[in-house]
Amino acid sequence: MSTEANNTSSIISKVWSFSTVLRDDGVGYGDYLEQLTYLLFLKMADEFSKPPYNRPLNIPAGHDWQALTDKRGAELEIHYTNTLRELANSKGFLGQIFTKSQNKIQDPAKLFKLVDMIDKEQWSTMGADIKGKIYEGLLEKNAEDTKSGAGQYFTPRALIRAMVECIRPEPMKTIADPACGTGGFFLAAYDFIANPNNYSLNKEQKQFLKMNTFHGNEIVASTRRMALMNLFLHNIGDFDSDSHISPADALISDPGYRVDYVLANPPFGKKSSMTFTNEEGEQDSEELTYNRQDFYVTTSNKQLNFMQHIRTMLKTDGKAAVVLPDNVLFEGGVGETVRKKLLEGSNLHTILRLPTGIFYKQGVKANVLFYDSKPASKEPWTKDVWFYDFRTNIHFTLKKNPLKLEDLQDFITCYNPENINKRTETYHPETNPEGRWRKFTYEEIIERDKTSLDISWIKDKSLTDLDNLPDPDVLAEEIIENLQSGIESFKEIMLGLK
Repeated sequence: MSTEANNTSSIISKVWSFSTVLRDDGVGYGDYLEQLTYLLFLKMADEFSKPPYNRPLNIPAGHDWQALTDKRGAELEIHYTNTLRELANSKGFLGQIFTKSQNKIQDPAKLFKLVDMIDKEQWSTMGADIKGKIYEGLLEKNAEDTKSGAGQYFTPRALIRAMVECIRPEPMKTIADPACGTGGFFLAAYDFIANPNNYSLNKEQKQFLKMNTFHGNEIVASTRRMALMNLFLHNIGDFDSDSHISPADALISDPGYRVDYVLANPPFGKKSSMTFTNEEGEQDSEELTYNRQDFYVTTSNKQLNFMQHIRTMLKTDGKAAVVLPDNVLFEGGVGETVRKKLLEGSNLHTILRLPTGIFYKQGVKANVLFYDSKPASKEPWTKDVWFYDFRTNIHFTLKKNPLKLEDLQDFITCYNPENINKRTETYHPETNPEGRWRKFTYEEIIERDKTSLDISWIKDKSLTDLDNLPDPDVLAEEIIENLQSGIESFKEIMLGLK
């Protein structure tokens, strides 16, 4: 192993092992990641202010990195808390990183140890991939920490990469995620475009990739902060410019800009509501709806609203890959209206049916919809929808059998990103009824009840062959997932009755 690899491994090990120490004090991975974000930013700002960079970064006097390293014990803890408060009031990128920041490390000795560990490394010269590995690793650990409820919508990295491989984003084009979380789709798209095996970028293209490519929204302050730092560590954006990740609710209004690609996994959960105290002094709730002129329908269903919002965001020739739950494929009423509009106004060319057991929130049944935006037309743009059934007789678990990129390779091959107009079905009614790749015409879909896109054709072997049952632990997980999915559905029905 090379010296560089050893150093990388050593740094990652140090940062991760310290998270275990802090957990004993009740500091979860998410809180640790936040503190790391604050301290890393200050350390890198200090490094960039010195040769060879010599960049003035307007950190308020007395609240810079040097001021932290000069202190010990209770004095350090008090000063750190005051520093966070002071920086939260700053403008631009600085204020965005430190919005609503709080000190979660109450043990002064451990705070000093963390400051000291960060101080000993030269982070500005460290490769983006090293810093990225540290950050991404902690994000995944945070997502696994189900006790805190964190990361329930964390999109598996393998799925993100597969979606990017299919979309194949190009240089000098814009990419948006209206619910970007910690920025997973942005990083995968960045890696794809920056990969010399895909493109040989000139200076202008590199600058555009760094400063102008990505646009997103994230309403949760702590998650947005992680996204900003995650992007910064990957060399996206800089200290001196405002971030393109807005803290505003994406659904409130038309963003005012149009993009070439949308890659997204909007929040699951059918209803949006706010709680308030009524005139009788009782807690009551009210569904949130978005009255927008550019929407076909008015609904409190989040996913249907995001679908309409994404349609607005896309350029006339824009492309989208969006993770959506099953209800979007079959729900009647406004759901059917949105599906028909999607089939007519866009080319919905591909649906990937995802297995259970790949999301941290159990019981989630989801799909990826791939579609191209099109100009207004009298005739529907969708001619054929290609389905890949990656769900029936497929079993994953988060720890023992997690989803890997190679598991999705057959789908990517079938998708044929190089030319989606040249595809071949693997399904055949006689010779291969178990084929996972099958085409349905627009006419076949429009004739289905409620224009349902919830289509399956492969026999579930667990229902017919007891020898094909999955391992007991996988089966137990699936039973739990189905029960939880049923409970979630029942809750949604109850909400609808209120």
